[in-house]
Amino acid sequence: MNARTGGDPEVTRVLVVEDDRGIAESLVRGLRQAGYEAASVGTGRAALAASTPDVVLLDLGLPDIDGVEVCRRVRARSDAAIIAVTARGEEADRVVALDEGADDYLVKPFGLAELLARVRAVLRRRRPAEPEILRHGPLTLDLRTRQVSVDGRAVALTPKEFGILECLAADPGRVVSRQQILEQAWDAHWYGPTKVLDVHVAALRRKLGVPGLVETVYGQGFRLGAVEGSRERS
Repeated sequence: MNARTGGDPEVTRVLVVEDDRGIAESLVRGLRQAGYEAASVGTGRAALAASTPDVVLLDLGLPDIDGVEVCRRVRARSDAAIIAVTARGEEADRVVALDEGADDYLVKPFGLAELLARVRAVLRRRRPAEPEILRHGPLTLDLRTRQVSVDGRAVALTPKEFGILECLAADPGRVVSRQQILEQAWDAHWYGPTKVLDVHVAALRRKLGVPGLVETVYGQGFRLGAVEGSRERS
């Protein structure tokens, strides 16, 4: 498999390796409807020649190369998540596929809902762990305990205030729009007035007590400003 190039890095790419055209087309259609970028190939050789996806749905009964061998070769050169999709349901078949690098094993017939759940599960397991501690100058956020401190002094914040600060601390210096903050700290489908944010930002500034830490970028939104010390993640 070649290195993946181009495209939207936020879109999960799924390659369906299936020689039954009807099954392949059905899977591709269902994956696309679920928001994935999906394509299919019908042979092991085509799978190995394809650009590296994020997830491979691999039929083990391919016409040219045994699916387990394809799995072995894919795993040797790629960290893509591999779900073996096959009619082989014996324990020995599962063990071999998993030992050769498959992340999951799904026996035909199966429903689309289960397949999508398996895809989500393997992606969660392979996603890099998010940092639990954010630091920016004197500011420290513990995302696990939702505690905040400034120069070692504990700062009690409301859930909304913490949500605002978390949005800004995720990428200090980057301007985050009012709408983005409201959608992340309030509701993903916020349609109310954005001025409600000003009251919470004002309270947040008072509690942090660091002039210039939370900056207003007029007409655009808010950001964490440059303060003494460097920003770290751990």
